[in-house]
Amino acid sequence: MPKRITPLTDTKLRTIKPGKKPQKLFDGGGLFLLVTPTGGKLWRLKYRFGGTEKLLAIGTYPQTSLAEARQKRDDARALLEKGINPGDMKKAQKAVETQETETFEGIAREWHGKFSSSWADSHSNKIIRRLELYVFPWLGDKSIRSITAPDLLTVLRRIEAKGALETAHRTQQNCGQVFRYAIATGRADRDPTGDLRGAIPPASGKHMATITDPKEIAGLLRSIDDYRGSIVIRCALQLAPVVFVRPGELRHAEWSEINFETAEWRLPAEKMKSGVLHIVPLSKQALDILQELHPLTGHGRYVFPSPRTDERPMSSNAILSALRRMGYAKDEMSGHGFRSMASTLLNEQGWNRDAIERQLAHTERNSVRAAYNYAEFMPERKRMMQAWADYLFAIKSGAQIIRMRTAVGRLADGKI
Repeated sequence: MPKRITPLTDTKLRTIKPGKKPQKLFDGGGLFLLVTPTGGKLWRLKYRFGGTEKLLAIGTYPQTSLAEARQKRDDARALLEKGINPGDMKKAQKAVETQETETFEGIAREWHGKFSSSWADSHSNKIIRRLELYVFPWLGDKSIRSITAPDLLTVLRRIEAKGALETAHRTQQNCGQVFRYAIATGRADRDPTGDLRGAIPPASGKHMATITDPKEIAGLLRSIDDYRGSIVIRCALQLAPVVFVRPGELRHAEWSEINFETAEWRLPAEKMKSGVLHIVPLSKQALDILQELHPLTGHGRYVFPSPRTDERPMSSNAILSALRRMGYAKDEMSGHGFRSMASTLLNEQGWNRDAIERQLAHTERNSVRAAYNYAEFMPERKRMMQAWADYLFAIKSGAQIIRMRTAVGRLADGKI
């Protein structure tokens, strides 16, 4: 008469100690736990197929619980009743999973999942959406090792044909990041995007229309002061050229991030494209704009709230729509154009290029370095931001000012 098997319990599984020899604790239906001398607890299923005894590994305890192990045993028994070897089925599934992780889409999603937590949500969403729209439908199921430069160029040409050159270049850049990740993880041999240098025409940059002529800037600033719409939007328009942050960063500004005593606006890492804390030194003029607005919106969370509810920031189109109502066409000025304006003129005025780039919060390639350098060049950035605000307000009032950097790094002002 066969020996009766007493089903296992969680208490017994937790308290079992390893011995000098492997131990087998049976649960029934061929399921048992193998306890190794080193303390490993391995679920195994003993069964017969085609007249031969076989063994199937179905997990480790406690990662695979007793209930889960029993479910896997029952699933395997169901396969046996259909004449299917559970071991063969497991090998086939593993082969499919391995093949999926070797495809471009599989590796791209893995790369995105690992790094997206360090990016702003908007930036992360744009990257994966770009790949889903323009790359995955044609290259997603291909083995990443098999993709050639001509394959990738065909994909990019489709984007180019739409006239979206900037998107084509960004897509090429993202694909390069995926290929380099695949190389680092041993699933690709080379990055074919390097062979495409010069294959796509440069973007015109018109999508970031800006104004850099001082006379035209002065006219824009005066038009902003005369804006007859919402006070909130007028203040946002006045602050935009002075702080030159990204439009999304401006509209999501919160009063808790503004420190009037230290004259700083600290944007937390989760709001930044680079995923790193960013500091905006606030000039006297910027503080005046914020202090004017504070009595109106200071009771709420957002500096520039939606007119419908204080719980949300103003619309992403608010600044752009205001510029259009002021008479500026899409190829003349954009919300992003205030950044290009500052970058162009500050470089022309001779400010330290590294200080400008840091203030623009352009992504630092070395993420570790970026995490520690958010305050880099801060003394010069404070001087630069005040001088920039002085310059804007001076030309708005009708003065022409030439600013240059002297050899000792001080501003030399000359009025004409």
